[in-house]
Amino acid sequence: MVRRKLLSFLIMVTTFFSMSLKTVLGVDPFEGCTNGGVNTALGCIPVTMQSFVSWLLPMLFGIAGGISFLLMMYGFILITVSGGDEKKVQGAKETITSAIIGLIVSIFGLFIFRLIAINILQIPGINK
Repeated sequence: MVRRKLLSFLIMVTTFFSMSLKTVLGVDPFEGCTNGGVNTALGCIPVTMQSFVSWLLPMLFGIAGGISFLLMMYGFILITVSGGDEKKVQGAKETITSAIIGLIVSIFGLFIFRLIAINILQIPGINK
């Protein structure tokens, strides 16, 4: 049953992406973008690797920072409403600690990516 659902989903996705969007929706996805990208709900997404990476990385780190901020706020609220219960306070502290560690890991991930991709491997097309 699960295989059948997965297969039908894959067939739908493949069929959707194999059709021309201009034919299906009546809209040209490349119209309106000044840098040669694809016009989507997220804005004009670049199609070259260098432009795409420089577009994607700030967005990903912004999302990671936002999730970390929300988790920290959730932990602070849990501490506030714990009522002095040690188990609830400990759980809230773990939530805050996990959010901070996740934020630090995502920031260090950027530095490690830059170190490997730019300094060590010197991949062309990725700006310094």
